[in-house]
Amino acid sequence: MSEIGFSNLTWNQVITLDQVLDEVIPIHGRGNFPTLEVKPKYIIHVVKDQLIEQGIVVKDTRLNGSTASYILASHNGITYKDLDVIFGVELPSDQEFQVVKDAVLGCLLDFLPKGVKKEKITLKTMKDAYVQKMVKICNKHDRWSLISLSNNTGKNVELKFVNSLRRQFEFSVDSFQILLDPMLDFYSDKNAKLTQESYPVVVAESMYGDFEEAMTHLQYKLISTRKPEEIRGGGLLKYSNLLVRDFKPAREAEIKILERYMCSRFFIDFPNVAEQQKKIESYLRNHFIGEEKSKYEYLMTLRGVVNESTVCLMHHERRQTLNMITFMALKVLGEQNILPSTDNVTCFYQPAPYFAFEGGYPSYYVTSGPPPIFFQPYHPLHFYTPNGMV
Repeated sequence: MSEIGFSNLTWNQVITLDQVLDEVIPIHGRGNFPTLEVKPKYIIHVVKDQLIEQGIVVKDTRLNGSTASYILASHNGITYKDLDVIFGVELPSDQEFQVVKDAVLGCLLDFLPKGVKKEKITLKTMKDAYVQKMVKICNKHDRWSLISLSNNTGKNVELKFVNSLRRQFEFSVDSFQILLDPMLDFYSDKNAKLTQESYPVVVAESMYGDFEEAMTHLQYKLISTRKPEEIRGGGLLKYSNLLVRDFKPAREAEIKILERYMCSRFFIDFPNVAEQQKKIESYLRNHFIGEEKSKYEYLMTLRGVVNESTVCLMHHERRQTLNMITFMALKVLGEQNILPSTDNVTCFYQPAPYFAFEGGYPSYYVTSGPPPIFFQPYHPLHFYTPNGMV
């Protein structure tokens, strides 16, 4: 295709796509429920057919995000965790949302092992057993739902049903979507065989806008985005993750401006320390499974960005956030039993009894990389005064 935002997959990329769609992914059940062995190409096909049968208009199906990036540049060391599938659908009312939900849960019944008595298993039971999270968004700009199927290793199957979504990417390197319908049609033909002489034309699209520019960023591990203030959370957590994975800003001159927008949007969406901590902890759980040793570096990278580029907070608010991130980093070190020895710790005391401790976390600083670590506690001193003296 000649459009600037599109490109056809090469033969090698189609082979990689086929391998991803043919891989068995376990959907782990809670309690005594058995593990479902699911191939993406089957569950996508079954869900799509069931939606159409239930009267839902399905415009297309797409592979999204890091999985699409992996298919386009797996030779470059790009990896993926979640399998993120988008169904382009029409959801004019709440009724269609419910139909989608019931259709997906009903399809899961088909993947239960032989011998399981399905007759008495309700859709609610399937939801409780196999769904990690469900999201429904309905507002002026966005109308979509998400059903994420559980996987204990972090490789969740995420099925997103999108009527409209104003912002479909955070950074250029995760802006790719691969249209799956040609592959699904190919799989439906039992006589078809995937060869270099005979394979379907599969199209990839970059929601960033310029496919070649986005591919260059992916190949050379460069960071670029547009209007981060439009992204929920500003893309701040993803940006810090890219930095930890050795991605570099595509344009050094503008990155500090973008960082300020990222921080500002993050603190708009998560205005207090408790919400910020909850969001960061959730991000760590979802994106660092099996990478425990990278959590500390990630948190200190995030702390550095917040410290250098936050302009929208009061001084004490900014300090509370920095202290919270530092505390989380120290906790990670403690969990890994690699806290630095006291030989590398320098403490600075400021015993001012007229300073009131503001609560939250004690103030200290941990540099990225090896210690030293600097602590700055602000604990009020308690003096004994004889009766009658003020």
